[in-house]
Amino acid sequence: MRPQVIKKSLTGTTAWIPMDYKQSPFNVSFAVVVNGTITYDIEHTFDDVFDTSVTPVAFKHASVVSQSANKDGNYSAPIRAMRINNTAGTGDTTLTILQGLR
Repeated sequence: MRPQVIKKSLTGTTAWIPMDYKQSPFNVSFAVVVNGTITYDIEHTFDDVFDTSVTPVAFKHASVVSQSANKDGNYSAPIRAMRINNTAGTGDTTLTILQGLR
C-alpha cells in the first residue's frame, strides 16, 4: 500500500481509509501532525467500509485518544480501516499512514 495522507479541518471525521487486513504480518504505522488548537482521536473499525448496508463501528486507538499535539502510533493486529476524528477546537490535523508490503 502506498502512503496515505489525509487532512481534516475543524471538528468531525475523515472518510475511512481501508487497510490491507489480509497482510501477514500486519503492520501499520501512522503519524498525526496538528496545526492550530485541536483535539483528536484515531479510530479504527473491523467492519467492511465498502459495504453500504453496514454502518462501521468506530473504536478508539488504545493510546492516541484525546490528543492535542503531534503523535504517532501503530497497529500490529489487523483492522479493516482507520480515520481521524477531530473532537474539539480549531485548526486541522494531517494523518499519514504507512503499511508494509506483503
